[in-house]
Amino acid sequence: MAGGSMLALVTGASSGIGLQYATALARDYHCDLLLVSNQEKELEMVASDLAAAYGVRTIARFADLSLADAAENLHDWCVENGYVVDILINNAGVFFFNPYCETSMKRIDLMLQLHVVTVAKLTRLFAADMCARQLTEEEAAQRICGHKRMKGYILNMSSMSAWMAMPGIQTYNATKAFIYNFSKSIWYELKPQNVGITVMAPGAVDTGLFGLAPNLRKLAVHLTVSIPPEKLVKRALRKMFRNKKADTPGFINWLSTPILKHTPDWLLFLAIKYIGKYQK
Repeated sequence: MAGGSMLALVTGASSGIGLQYATALARDYHCDLLLVSNQEKELEMVASDLAAAYGVRTIARFADLSLADAAENLHDWCVENGYVVDILINNAGVFFFNPYCETSMKRIDLMLQLHVVTVAKLTRLFAADMCARQLTEEEAAQRICGHKRMKGYILNMSSMSAWMAMPGIQTYNATKAFIYNFSKSIWYELKPQNVGITVMAPGAVDTGLFGLAPNLRKLAVHLTVSIPPEKLVKRALRKMFRNKKADTPGFINWLSTPILKHTPDWLLFLAIKYIGKYQK
C-alpha cells in the first residue's frame, strides 16, 4: 500500500478505464489525482465525487490531448502550478473501425496524435522530471506492493492487437505496437534512474465494446480471454508499482501471444469473421 500522498496524473479520466484507474489510485493507494479529459462536465463531476468518497485532493484539467502541443501545454501548466507528478497513467485513447481508404485525414491525425505523439511527449517530459527528482528519506523508506518506492512511475496502455494484422483497425493496431515497443525500450533507460515504466497489453476488456451476446461475454471472462475493467486496473497498478516491463492479463492470452505473432493473417481474418456471427 502506498504511503504519503503521491500525485497521479491520469489521462482520459472522466470515464471508462481511465475512471477505473483514478478510482483505484484514490481508494487503494490514497493518491491525490490530477485528472485530464476533453469531457469537461463529466471530468468536474468525477473529480468532485472521488474527492468526497476517498478524501484525496483532486485537480481537474480540461484538455484536448489530440492537439499538436497538448503534451507541452499540460506539462508547462503542471510546472507553473507546482504540481509534482509521481505517477503518469497514459490512458487516453480512441477506437474506430474503418477501411483505411475510407478513413478521414482528421481521424487518422486524431489517432496518431493521441496514441503516438502525445504519449511519447508526455512520457519524455514527465520521465525527465522524475529522473531529476530526489526522494526524501521518508519517501525512500516507503514500500508499495512490497517493493521500495521509486522516484516515479509511468503506465502506458497498449493492446494484444499490437501484434495482429487486422483490417478495419489498422491504424489502431499500429499505434498500439508503437506504444508497446516504445515503453519496453525506455524501461531499460529508466530503471537505472530508479524510475519505472510499465506497458499493459490486454486482450478484450469486458465493456460490451465488441457486441458479443451475454453468454459469450461470460464465457470469454471465464476463460480469461476477456477481463473486467476493474480487474485489469487492479492488476496493472500492481505491475506498475513492481516495475514490470510489460504484462498481458489472462493465462490464455499470455499463452497465445507468441502463437499470434506467427499466425498467418488469413487465419486471423477467418476467426474474426466467425466471431462476428455471434455478435448481437
